[in-house]
Amino acid sequence: MMGFGMLGGMFLFWVVLIVLAVLVVRGLFQSKQSVGNNHANAPLSALEIIEQRYARGEITQEQFLQMQKDIQ
Repeated sequence: MMGFGMLGGMFLFWVVLIVLAVLVVRGLFQSKQSVGNNHANAPLSALEIIEQRYARGEITQEQFLQMQKDIQ
């Protein structure tokens, strides 16, 4: 009976240790991903918007150049 208690305690210790290690590693990877994605969450500038519209073919080159002049 006493041996099982010590064995159970050691098992619980290792389980808690492994869970904590997994959480720490997971937290490190999530923080790096969120740092790398800051630009994705930032609002686009006016120039970036018209560049995207031009790339998608929504506006002509003439319209793009005029809008670019208007922004600057």
